[in-house]
Amino acid sequence: KESQRIGWAVKSDAGFLRLPGQFENLGELVLHRSQALQQAKQKADLVPEESIQILSPATPSSQLICQGKNYSEHIREGGENPADKTFNLFFQKASSSISGPEDVITRPTGVRLLDYELELALVIGKSIIEPARVDSQNLHEFVCGLVMANDVSARDIQIPQNQWFKGKSFRGFCPVGPYVAFLEADEMTEIQNLELELRVNGEVRQSSGADAMIYRPEETISELSTILDLHPGDLVLTGTPSGVAMQAPSALVQRLAAIFLSPGARNRLFVKKQLDRSQYLKDGDLVESTIRTRDGALDLGSQRHLVQ
Repeated sequence: KESQRIGWAVKSDAGFLRLPGQFENLGELVLHRSQALQQAKQKADLVPEESIQILSPATPSSQLICQGKNYSEHIREGGENPADKTFNLFFQKASSSISGPEDVITRPTGVRLLDYELELALVIGKSIIEPARVDSQNLHEFVCGLVMANDVSARDIQIPQNQWFKGKSFRGFCPVGPYVAFLEADEMTEIQNLELELRVNGEVRQSSGADAMIYRPEETISELSTILDLHPGDLVLTGTPSGVAMQAPSALVQRLAAIFLSPGARNRLFVKKQLDRSQYLKDGDLVESTIRTRDGALDLGSQRHLVQ
């Protein structure tokens, strides 16, 4: 964003190469990425990094499909046994929750349990309108790139009301970016080498390799193709590792509570116990995230958010 001009650019060592042409959304860029990238290199219209504000590369036209409980340790901190997981859990976030990689995370009125969830997102590269068999050899035909996202969550809505969509879809609850890394076919194997890290006020809260996913991208895209249509520029968030603020009681305690407490009493107890946890985001907190390979060959950049 230079002098209020919004456009697309490619990151280079010298700065940003402006992409020629107009792309109304991420889907259009995905469809024309090869030609646009080639033209950008030829034209070499450099824009210094200090002169721009990086916005979200995802646009309101992008669907946000999410995987839940896709890391074993995250399942354990939710009070469940990963061995009991028998299906891929999907949900959606509203596209209006998309925000930029350095935008403020605004606490909705009345929300006390504000949580973070760093996630690796797959960028869909083609329309998928019928069941598809996706494996590691043809994943590149369906997924064209990767981007960082944060599945910000209001736990005191998501859990007591049992409304994942509502608790995760407030405006600004899906920071995306800063960069989309478009991958070639032989680069898809780098996905498993990515390392996710999230810090709050400098303290590491989440740290995991993407290779710890339970359901791999190819399995996920295969199953999603049997359910709904996906189009270029749609995002599939692949789940968050452990280290979130929410810590649920053990499965045994939850079963006993279900027997002896009414739903309303259980929900009030959940909120009361969670309010004792200092890890939930407070106004003034700084949330910083990175996703990259250890050698830095694949780097999705960094996010930085002030909570208010």
